[in-house]
Amino acid sequence: MPSSSVEEPRRDDGSGEGTRVKIYKSPKGLQEEKAKTTSNLPYLLLLLLLLLHPSTLPLLHFKLAAIGLSVNLARERPSFQALPRKAAVPLRVSSSMATEVMEEKGQAFDSRKAEALVRDLRSRFEDGRTRSYEWRVFQLKAIARMVKEREKDILGALMTDLSKPELEAFVTEISLTKSACKKAISELKAWMKPEKVKTSIITFPSSAEIVSEPFGVVLIISTWNFPFLLSLDPLIGAISAGNAVVLKPSESAPATSSLLTKLLEEYVDGSAVRVVEGAVPETTALLEQRWDKILYTGSGRVARIVMAAAAKHLTPVILELGGKCPAIVDSNVDLEVAAKRLMGGKWTCNNGQACIAVDHIITPKSFAPKLIEALRAGVEEFFGKNPTESQDMSRVVNRYHFARLAKLMDEDGVSEKIVFGGERDEGKLRIAPTVLLDVPGDSQIMQEEIFGPLLPIVTVDKVEDGIALVNSRPKPLAAYLFTKNDLLKQQFVQRVSAGGMLINDTVLHLTVPGLPFGGVGESGMGSYHGKFSFDAFSHKKAVLSRGFVGEINTRYPPYTPKKQRLLKALIGGNIIGIILALIGWNTKE
Repeated sequence: MPSSSVEEPRRDDGSGEGTRVKIYKSPKGLQEEKAKTTSNLPYLLLLLLLLLHPSTLPLLHFKLAAIGLSVNLARERPSFQALPRKAAVPLRVSSSMATEVMEEKGQAFDSRKAEALVRDLRSRFEDGRTRSYEWRVFQLKAIARMVKEREKDILGALMTDLSKPELEAFVTEISLTKSACKKAISELKAWMKPEKVKTSIITFPSSAEIVSEPFGVVLIISTWNFPFLLSLDPLIGAISAGNAVVLKPSESAPATSSLLTKLLEEYVDGSAVRVVEGAVPETTALLEQRWDKILYTGSGRVARIVMAAAAKHLTPVILELGGKCPAIVDSNVDLEVAAKRLMGGKWTCNNGQACIAVDHIITPKSFAPKLIEALRAGVEEFFGKNPTESQDMSRVVNRYHFARLAKLMDEDGVSEKIVFGGERDEGKLRIAPTVLLDVPGDSQIMQEEIFGPLLPIVTVDKVEDGIALVNSRPKPLAAYLFTKNDLLKQQFVQRVSAGGMLINDTVLHLTVPGLPFGGVGESGMGSYHGKFSFDAFSHKKAVLSRGFVGEINTRYPPYTPKKQRLLKALIGGNIIGIILALIGWNTKE
């Protein structure tokens, strides 16, 4: 079957080829273009042919697939389609591939389909289309345009999945995604430029550089709490680095997952960027394949499964996890400001359902009552007297997590420690901001990541004891300190190990593109954001280049005493020794 493509005069279209170049167009753009030049008559004839002669189904399916149209001939919508509206061009489809796609319509996404998907993407990567600057920046601009044009749809999906307030959703998901796109577009050329490195006298004359090359075909497994940002932010990094990508959104945020699938199919090159929807079976099928890199965001339990699967193929991984992020609060702070910023890192941060949300507070025993009253007043100011009715706070994501949080509150020895809050509405999946004081250290709420609106306060005799308490637990993704004491700040930064930390505020370090975002120990490995995203999905290849002049036979046998003296002097950088060896001066070792 001859290949199918679209050619137009040269322009900045993302292909960067020739005077007549192959254009990567979105399905939407292609369909609009087809509508301008082609009538509907051929499609009506094909459909009539199908009705009269059902045996022509494979031909019909192939013809429609070749022009970028998708027809669901199954009764149930499949979780993944091997060629979902795949109208990005150049499009090369063999008759065997068309038949394979037709046969798989309506079937579950299994290992066989996952293998075919990866094989297809690997061929797309190996033909070089994703490596050029033009292709990369074209996709990034398409994503930026997508976020701008479909903002209302995105906000609507986030409201459906999490009841996330519009302003909170815009700030934490839309604006951060826009920022990531903008930075990547403006700095991509500089990121791609080889980094010059000094050479040594041993290799003289020579030049050396570090070349950033894409890993190849990468897998991104996203999560549900910030389902738009935490899907697109790493995707932007993977595309910037020149990889072919499979994105697996979280099934716990179904509206956002479905929307991402639809939008990415519409806006980016579907031959190199694919979305697979589904749950455990689909993720398992993906993890059975050989990837060149995997980024996973989620829990430590699933991260171990991901890492074990990756180890079978020696695939490098980035694990963005979480942990119990502490906030140490000194007694010398501006109480009103500190309380608002603590609430900003808990209840206005997806209602505590965030990997960098404040998990618990550590403060001196004498200061705890004042802090509790400030938090109580702040909650009423932010969410009113009935927080479960507030429209300015996200709901719990689903019934499973609602039951989990309720169980943490209702545990013996914990429920009586609630000082305010605790109201819940299971029907609406809402739990009010809840503060607990000095719950037992061995209780479940102090052993696992809370990931919700419950906020324990742990008291210590003096604030410095908080550092030892933090260090007695697994390393968190984020650690926070509120104080005016410069010495305490210094001790906190030097002695506490965490993925990131913030002094006198919470969560805002995530918004600084020049800072890496990632964990350490139990909170994850690897990092991304800004240039770190590009680096995360790039292999740093060492390249040393030499000409054919300046050849020195000292490195080759026979190894005479003179050669040995000269070679040792060269390796040691001993200029005098080099001169003496060259003139034949014989010195004792």
